[in-house]
Amino acid sequence: MTDSTILTIVLNYKTPDMTLKSVRAALLEMEGIAGELIVVDNDSQDGSFEQISKAVTEQGWDRDGRVRVIQSGHNGGFGAGNNVGIRAGLSDGTAPDYVYLLNSDAFPDPGAIRLLQEHLDTHPETGFVGSYIHGEEGEVHHTAFRFPGIFSELEFAVRTGPVSRLLARYVVAPALPEKTCPVDWVAGASLMMRQNVLDEIGLFDERFFLYFEETDLCRRAKLAGWPTTYVRTSEVTHIGSVSTGMKQWARTPSYWFDSRLHYFVKNHGALYALIATAAHILGGTIWRFRCLIQRKPVGGPPGFLKDLITHLIGTSLRAVTGRLPSDGGKALPDKSKNPDVRL
Repeated sequence: MTDSTILTIVLNYKTPDMTLKSVRAALLEMEGIAGELIVVDNDSQDGSFEQISKAVTEQGWDRDGRVRVIQSGHNGGFGAGNNVGIRAGLSDGTAPDYVYLLNSDAFPDPGAIRLLQEHLDTHPETGFVGSYIHGEEGEVHHTAFRFPGIFSELEFAVRTGPVSRLLARYVVAPALPEKTCPVDWVAGASLMMRQNVLDEIGLFDERFFLYFEETDLCRRAKLAGWPTTYVRTSEVTHIGSVSTGMKQWARTPSYWFDSRLHYFVKNHGALYALIATAAHILGGTIWRFRCLIQRKPVGGPPGFLKDLITHLIGTSLRAVTGRLPSDGGKALPDKSKNPDVRL
């Protein structure tokens, strides 16, 4: 039995029924664990806050502050919404030992939360831990990664065996480890973090609206001496893309390109970001030429390379005209004007 406390945060955006299912699964796995759960409604404006609050009261989950439902007041994205919950802390005003982020479309399998907790308890040098995640039919979701860079951009875009073998150590999504081990970063669908590490390095960078925010946070933790570990034995069922609508994207949205650019500029500088984008464009061009010769479909998101080039040109023009600060922050548009985008 461990004495460490956990604050679980489930972020809701227009998926109240799914969120309540996730909360129920999390509470079942938190039995015997000291801590609380917060549902953050990320300004859904569709009655989600009221529906979830009512259900929590009817189920008696709010007794002794075990479950709270709070409003973000602004749809600032995944990181911003979770930051609201992290800042809220435990109901008695104290900070937990660990913060556990669980997607609203994710459901911990038996022992999943406790296994993450036990790993942090027994490995004081580790900052963050993440789970093995699978779909409803058991299909594997890739959730343990390397940090992206120039060579990884080239490898991913060119999709050619000899190049991939040459650049194997730069592949962002290598084969999933079969055992628990350190990795660069893990997906935020099931992510447990030490509160004292967050106190040291700061919370999510809210200039990321969606995507790359956990990559950035894990990188900051690693640079501060707090590595991330992929805990293979902690398993979580994840439907995926329910709030984002990613599976129904006709084109890659601008906020994905914004977040990608901000990650590279923030962590490596503007020149590096330009070279990384050029590497992706080069790789993508080679791949498309190969597809043309072999008369096979390009695959991937429709219009992706064109959108990447357009985004690069547009961002460069804003930088030249002084509308873009050196850290790339203003490249991120105000997502409150697009209420159909998650979180």
